This record gives sequence, structure tokens and C-alpha cells, in this order.
Amino acid sequence: MKGNLAYQEELWEEKLNGEIILMSPRPSVNHNTIASNIYYEFQTYLKGKICRAFNDGVDVYLTENDRVIPDAMIVCNKNIIKPDGIHGAPDLVVEVLSPSTFRNDRGYKKNLYEKAGVKEYWIVDPTVRTIEAYLLLDGKFVLDEVYALLPEGLGITDQEREESKKEIPISLYDDFVIPLQEIFYNLF
Repeated sequence: MKGNLAYQEELWEEKLNGEIILMSPRPSVNHNTIASNIYYEFQTYLKGKICRAFNDGVDVYLTENDRVIPDAMIVCNKNIIKPDGIHGAPDLVVEVLSPSTFRNDRGYKKNLYEKAGVKEYWIVDPTVRTIEAYLLLDGKFVLDEVYALLPEGLGITDQEREESKKEIPISLYDDFVIPLQEIFYNLF
């Protein structure tokens, strides 16, 4: 029982612009499910390939004043993988929005990832089940697409729902595509 309480009280922190930011020690079930589903898809595809998938809990050291813990990521440069974390820019970073983190995920961290040279950045919204995919072009993030599983009852027509992008390609590989239903599988 004591070990369980220690887990519940464990606080994760990021360092943004030199300031320590406490992260929620216990993300919601949907947040955790989405992050796990994405990691599983990354890990399954990348088995036997040069790039590696990492899930929540791995520190990424981007600058002297910035240490982040993405929800999932892909790293292709094995030289930046160290025993205590990733020292440099991952190739793809995923942040699943939480009420306490969405502002940093869309603001400071997005700018930080852009400046660090992250090639692809996903912002996943578990509430509306969307993924904003940003690609780094000429040193700037450009919104490539918003991928969505559009539920009924949002004022969306059947045609709009049918035309929405339901698979997300990973820019690092020509043949790596994940169906959104796999990412948003088993949510409440």
C-alpha cells in the first residue's frame, strides 16, 4: 500500500524558460489511454528500424533552461539518447492536452520545439478527438492538417464528417499511417 501512495504523490516537473512547472501527477484515463495508444502504434511500426519510440516519463533536455516530458515521441538520432533522457530535439513530439498544460503545449512548448528543430509536432485534444499536426518547414512550424474523429451532435453534416481526415501520416516515413480510431480507441 505504501508504494501505491508514493506513486500517487510523485510529482513530475518540467523546466520551461528556467522555471520549474509541476505537472499533474495523475493524468486522466483518456489522456493516458491516448498517449499509450500512440506509443503502441509508434513502437509497433518502429520495431527493427533506426528510430525509437518513447512514452511519457522520459526527460528531454532541449536547452540549459528547458527540460520537457512529452507524452510520446520518436527519436532517430541515437547519439542524443542518454541514460537520463534525450539530450537534443526528438524528430516527432506528441503532447496530449490537459486542462493544466494546454496553454504551455500550444504556446511556449510549441515555440520551444520549433526552435529546437523538432520535425513534427502533434497537439492531441482528447475532448474533441482531434490532432493538429505541425511540420517544420524552413525553421517554422506550419499546420499541416487537423485530423478528427467527428462525433455526431456537433452541428457537423454527414458530408463534413465523411470528408474529415481519419488517418494521420507520420512524415518521417512514407508508409507510416495511423488510423485515428486506433489513437482514440477505448475512451470514455
